[in-house]
Amino acid sequence: MSNSTNSVDYHTWQSGAVVVQGRRVRYATKPGAFAHGAVDPAMLLLAEHVRVESGEVVVHLNCGAGIFSVVAAGQGASRLMLSDRNVVSHAAASRTLAVNDVGDSTLWLGHGTHGLMNAAHEPLGADLVAIRIPHEKLALLQLLRDAWHALRMGGRCVVVGATNEGIKSAARMLERIFGAAQVLAGEGGYRLVQSRKQHDILPALEELAVPYLAYDAFHELTVTLRGAPHTLFTRPGVFSWEHLDEATGILADVLTVPVGASVLDLGCGSGALGLVAAQLSGGAALTMVDADVEAVRSAQRTAGAAGLVGSRAMASDIGSAVLHERFDMVVSNPPFHIGKATALNVPTQFMRDAHTVLNAGGRLMLVANRTLPYEGILSSLFGNCRTVHDGPRFKVLQAEKAT
Repeated sequence: MSNSTNSVDYHTWQSGAVVVQGRRVRYATKPGAFAHGAVDPAMLLLAEHVRVESGEVVVHLNCGAGIFSVVAAGQGASRLMLSDRNVVSHAAASRTLAVNDVGDSTLWLGHGTHGLMNAAHEPLGADLVAIRIPHEKLALLQLLRDAWHALRMGGRCVVVGATNEGIKSAARMLERIFGAAQVLAGEGGYRLVQSRKQHDILPALEELAVPYLAYDAFHELTVTLRGAPHTLFTRPGVFSWEHLDEATGILADVLTVPVGASVLDLGCGSGALGLVAAQLSGGAALTMVDADVEAVRSAQRTAGAAGLVGSRAMASDIGSAVLHERFDMVVSNPPFHIGKATALNVPTQFMRDAHTVLNAGGRLMLVANRTLPYEGILSSLFGNCRTVHDGPRFKVLQAEKAT
């Protein structure tokens, strides 16, 4: 890891340090990581105010860079289990644990406890489950349900997050599932709330009856793409998981793909653009990548249901998993937010990675909010940029790699 937090190289890992409960904790970060350039205040609140007794089993869900787990290890946790669905956060946590010499831990790339339970081959019997709340309500409900199953009787569940992220409603749901809750700490719009598992039967709440909370349950979403019906398979928390995103629909409508062209769907979500691109290419090779492993699972399911035998989907920090490969076409609806903050270094890297992986003469087509200044970036990288669609809210841009 670099010692600087100001590196301009998106794919270079950096390190930082923070003092928590009197201990200096080093952590890994990079552009594209949640709260890069600072430390997530919610994670700091969690690490500063939750005490772990020696010998306790600790589960950390939506773990981010893993700072709290390092603190828990230092307090004597006998076993640590962490998970995060984002490939950047997962990699950050792995590096953070390693640089702080945290040994007995299990880290899973996924949402909730499914992979942790498979690794343990037994009930987790956790003394403490800590949850940094996600923005999506059903994604949070899955974590709370998983926490209930992971905890021993009397074990603690703590949730932490900001008011504008839904921590108040998260605290109410925590109390409905586990029993009486108490606020452990609050600072700067962030709140840390704790409850204990007080009964051995999961409450029969209407909210917990939603089928998508189960790890292998997918939402079947019927959408219209290029005037024809298609089925997407999605999961809670995946980008636009309950409806077809308007920008994605616009790009799908104007997309042009040469027959036989190999295609990379960069930031694939549930696979809508990859599905259209594969059909236009005549079933040529399709690769779909996304930083959210739940999106990858969704895209795999979408492609399988559509019979796209020449397709694959994988977790990737933008194009990192395929930078050594080459494609004839890249399609993308790149994100420009990390959490609630606008982060133009992320879509800029989408364009850079697209340029890297394209064959000479290959083409990138992307959709964006019409106010975003992408034309200059594309012209600098590719030497050209053309507006294919210019609507009231979104634009579609195209650039070709020089031959």
